[in-house]
Amino acid sequence: MSDTGDRLTGPWRLRIAMLMGAHVVGTVNVVSVLAMAPVIQEALDLSATEVGLLMTAYYSGQATWSLPAGAFVDRAGVGRILMMAMAGIAVGTSVVATAQGLPMLLLGMYLMGSGYSFTNPSTAKGVFDWFPQPRRATAMGAKQTGVPIGGVIAAGLGALAAVADWRLILIYVVAATLVFGLACMILRDGQSSAGALRRRPFAGLFELLRDGNYGRFAFSNLLYNFGQGNFFGFLTLFVRDALQGSQEFASLCLGVAQATSAGARFGWGVVSDLMFGGRRKRLVVGIGVASVVLLAGMGIAEAGWPAAVVMLFVAGLGITVASYAGLMQTLSVEAVEPHQTGSAVGYNGICTHMGAIVGPPIFGAIVDATGSYSGGWFVTAAMVGCGALLIGLGFREGGRRRPPSTG
Repeated sequence: MSDTGDRLTGPWRLRIAMLMGAHVVGTVNVVSVLAMAPVIQEALDLSATEVGLLMTAYYSGQATWSLPAGAFVDRAGVGRILMMAMAGIAVGTSVVATAQGLPMLLLGMYLMGSGYSFTNPSTAKGVFDWFPQPRRATAMGAKQTGVPIGGVIAAGLGALAAVADWRLILIYVVAATLVFGLACMILRDGQSSAGALRRRPFAGLFELLRDGNYGRFAFSNLLYNFGQGNFFGFLTLFVRDALQGSQEFASLCLGVAQATSAGARFGWGVVSDLMFGGRRKRLVVGIGVASVVLLAGMGIAEAGWPAAVVMLFVAGLGITVASYAGLMQTLSVEAVEPHQTGSAVGYNGICTHMGAIVGPPIFGAIVDATGSYSGGWFVTAAMVGCGALLIGLGFREGGRRRPPSTG
C-alpha cells in the first residue's frame, strides 16, 4: 500500500471482504468434518485416536506447504495464490466426501490442509500491503473473523448431518469453494509483489531461519496451537462422550465457540490498536494465561454439569484459545522486513501447524488409554502455559523493525 499514513486508500472494503471470505470458505471445509466427527466416526468405525489423526493429516498438509507457500505469495501475489488455495481445498474435501475408510480420509484431510496452507500467507500479506500500521491489527482481526464465521456455518452443517447424508453436504461445500476460488480473480496486487519477483524465491526465508528471536516466537505458536487444535478437534466428541450430550448440542457448542471467536478475533485487534498502542505481546500472554485456566476447567467437567455452565466454558475458550491468531499474525509480519512478510507467515505457520499435528494424537491416545478426557485437557493446558511463558520472556516484540532508522 503506497500510503503509509493513517488513511485507508483503494477498494479496501472489497479487499477485506475477500480476505475474510477466503477464511470463511476454507474453514467451512475442515470444520464441517470436525462437526460431523461423531457421525463419521460411527459410519466408518473409527477410534478416538483415529479421529485425532484426521486433524494430524490436515495440519501435516499445512506444515508441508507453509514454507513454500509463504515464499510463493511474496512472488506471485495474493489473488493468484488464493485461487490455487481454493482449488486444493476443494480437491481434498472431495476425497473426504468419497472416502470409504481411514486411509482415504487421511489423504483427503492432507490435501485439504495443503490447500489451506496457501491461505494464511496470502491473506496476511494482503493486510500488510493494503493497510497502514495503525489499522493493521484491526484489519488482521477482521479478516481472521472469517475463521469462526466459517466455523459457525460448519457447525450448522454438523447439526444437519444428523438428518442428511454427510457426504452430500460436503459435495455442496466443494461447489461453494470452487465458486469462491473463481471470484478471487478480482484481487489485484500492488508493486510490492512485482518487486518480489526479482528476488530469489527463498531469500527471505533463509534470512528468517537465522533469526533466533523469530524462532522463539514461532515455537510459542506451536504450543498455543497445541491447545487450539485439541479444543476444536475434540470438542464435539467430548460433549457427546464425556458430557453425554446429543449431536445437536455438540454442534451447538462448536457453533458457540466459533461465534464467540468471531467477535473476539476482531475485538482483540481493536483493543491492540486502540488501547495498547500497537503493543501486542502482553495481550497475547494474557490470552494464553486465561486459556490455561479454562482448559484445566474442561478437565474437571462431568456429565452432571448444567448446559449453561458448559456453554460458559466453551464461550470462554472461544474468546481465548480460539481467538489469538490475528494478534499472532500481526506480531509475525511486524517482526520482519516487508519483503519477508509471506515467508514469515509461512515459517510461523509450519511451527503453528506442528502443534495441531502432535496435539490431537496425544489427546486421543490419552483418551483411549485412560477412558477419560481429563488427562488430555490437563496436558493441553500445560502446553499452552509453556507457550505463554516463552512468548512473554523469550520474544522481543518488533524484531528486525526496531530501531526504525535502519534501511
